[in-house]
Amino acid sequence: MSRAPRSQAARRSWGDDDSATPIIHVDMDAFFASVELLEHPELAGRPVIVGGASGRGVVSAASYEARAFGVSSAMSMAEACRRCPQAVVLPVRHGLYSRVSAQVMSVLAEVTPVLEKVSIDEAFLDVTGARRRMGPPVTIGRWIRAEVRRRVGVPASVGIASTKFVAKLASSHAKPDGLLLIPAHATQDFLNLLPVGALWGVGARTQKVLARWGINDVRTLADADARHLEKILGRAAGRHLHELSHGIDPRRVEPVREEKSVGTETTFFDTVADREHARRVLLDQTHQCAARLRAGDLRCRVVVLKARGADFTTVTRSRTLAVPTDLARDIWEIVAALFSALPTPAGGFRLLGVRVEGLLRPDDGVQLLLDEDSRRGAPERAADAVRRRWGNGALAPASLLRGEGGVTRRPHGGAG
Repeated sequence: MSRAPRSQAARRSWGDDDSATPIIHVDMDAFFASVELLEHPELAGRPVIVGGASGRGVVSAASYEARAFGVSSAMSMAEACRRCPQAVVLPVRHGLYSRVSAQVMSVLAEVTPVLEKVSIDEAFLDVTGARRRMGPPVTIGRWIRAEVRRRVGVPASVGIASTKFVAKLASSHAKPDGLLLIPAHATQDFLNLLPVGALWGVGARTQKVLARWGINDVRTLADADARHLEKILGRAAGRHLHELSHGIDPRRVEPVREEKSVGTETTFFDTVADREHARRVLLDQTHQCAARLRAGDLRCRVVVLKARGADFTTVTRSRTLAVPTDLARDIWEIVAALFSALPTPAGGFRLLGVRVEGLLRPDDGVQLLLDEDSRRGAPERAADAVRRRWGNGALAPASLLRGEGGVTRRPHGGAG
């Protein structure tokens, strides 16, 4: 879910002409927290944070009640608990969220095969081919929300527009638990009401740069000369924002094929320049990837680090393992090395992610490791057993624990 600022004025009805709006964006509302409320209905209305125990790791998700106190994903748990000390902190349960996500995606797949799963809790649909069978896009959007609520029990917000970018903005303004249509002819009027921070990738630093030139809203940005924007923001970022300010987004909805990798990434609303915080985020992502590998009885051959700077330049670095693994210590050794060799981009990191590829199963016909010592992975597998019983927050790598004075202990060697 986007945490970018929204405009209250943009939440109004923009008309009912959905004849040229085949793109639907479905975004589950505070998904991890909503799933937890299915099992803990007594917590309804209370601030809920999903993540590690107090002081450990980073926030994975927060309910709207917790967000009202300034809690957001990727924030350190210590900071989140300082901002909202009355919050109920629950451990992450990726297996549960994946199962519920699969139920949601199954509902969406009944609408159209032109379905692009963006993450565990959001997806795009192109309903051009579904209109004859199910009706116009708004009718389809209402059906999706009702069926997800009836069958799965969690709320979903729906945005409908002519492009993916505007549909995503629409779903953001429909939250919580709503539907918003932006007719094609109303696209520019809708965008003009938004602050520049509502656009994809505009964080605090970019907002400050634009504000120095008197650009605080999308209307002013759209009226600005593209060459001027490229001069003050850089060529890629300037062109990107100029196109978005006019609702230009040529991307199609791309159905995702069979998963060939396991990964997770975090987009920061405010860019991160603190390398220690960035390392903690990457370490947490590494452990998530390794746990998912072991849960799926998989091992990986390739480790990929992904980083995006404030100017939207994206860099990926990868390395092939000598021996396939499902252990965080092995994956972290590579991630840490790749990150150490990667300079912090000007303005900090906008996105960080860890992905593992070249997935293998024991029955793939590939001999993984003849002389593997089963004791080597015993600590992580024992930790899996503890987390299955007590939740992901029951254990955390020592490197994710804050020491005295709020100083984070740096990982040494393995991912331990």
